[in-house]
Amino acid sequence: MIGGSGAYASLPRKVEIFGHRGASALRPEHTLASYAKAIVDGADYIEPDLCVTKDGVLVARHENNIVQTTDVAKRGAFADRKTTKTVDGQQQEGWFVEDFTLAELKTLRAIERLPQLRPQNAKYDGQFDIPTWQEIIDFAAAESATRGRMVGLVPELKHSTYFAGIGLPLEDRFLASLAAHDYPRRCPLEIQSFEIANLRYLRAKLGRKPNIRLMQLVDPASGKPADVVKAGRGPSYAEMVAPAGLVDVARYADVIAPPTRAIIPLNADSTLGAPTSLVTDAHKAGLLVHIWTFRPENYFLAADFRAGTDPAFRNESGSVREIQAYIRTGIDGFFSDDPGLGRRALNSL
Repeated sequence: MIGGSGAYASLPRKVEIFGHRGASALRPEHTLASYAKAIVDGADYIEPDLCVTKDGVLVARHENNIVQTTDVAKRGAFADRKTTKTVDGQQQEGWFVEDFTLAELKTLRAIERLPQLRPQNAKYDGQFDIPTWQEIIDFAAAESATRGRMVGLVPELKHSTYFAGIGLPLEDRFLASLAAHDYPRRCPLEIQSFEIANLRYLRAKLGRKPNIRLMQLVDPASGKPADVVKAGRGPSYAEMVAPAGLVDVARYADVIAPPTRAIIPLNADSTLGAPTSLVTDAHKAGLLVHIWTFRPENYFLAADFRAGTDPAFRNESGSVREIQAYIRTGIDGFFSDDPGLGRRALNSL
């Protein structure tokens, strides 16, 4: 992890920066280029979201539907694979990772997911392929050796219940990958999921190792985890972030990870309101708090920090000030599409 200087070194706690899908504000997400930029700009961890191919290989895509992040729609050879599926209760049309072998996916190229807001990223369209989890581990290990510091990994297991339901469960494949490589046995490794059962399973298999933390992702405004919905019983996300729910989460996880606005909600005019008690409550339960996600464009900022009216304007100073407002609530880490701005926010506190 990166050592600090100045104001950052004087903070009473270590606040960690997670490169969200790499440095996705500056490079197409989930590409080695995006992860490389995140590392250069000071991320403590890089984040691969993991889905599984038809032939059982873990690859980095934020969703299993790849229509927005690859050029698959322009590939006539795969036109017949366009389909409609229901994933975690949501019907989607597109092309899906699990309908492709790894060799087929490797013929595709990444594109920018938000070209209207990030036109500078679109110039990289077509340059990078879809990396496997193994390639990302090797890349992080190489970067660690080159830079003389550990590069943490913060993989998210995506759609666990869905993938299990189609005969491609993620968890044992993921565990096998950890056993097969030296680097994840010694690097900072924080494993995330919006579901509960898979984290409980991983805790039972992994125990409590000094380099590994489990992160329970939550979105209090969005109902219940997919595995809870399928089982027909279990807590909602809102119940999970209540004091009693946090105590239960702490039995199997080390980190609670809510969205930013669950920590400081917005007022009716989109300015920042008063902080909630979630950070304090989580710390009382013995959990770290890692929040998601800071993005530098005006479109994503609270009204207090916007500049002008262009939603695509890259508002660096506003983003830094917004991040600092959240750091002051006592969070232990945060995801950022631009880890360099996150590092600037920490260094200038």
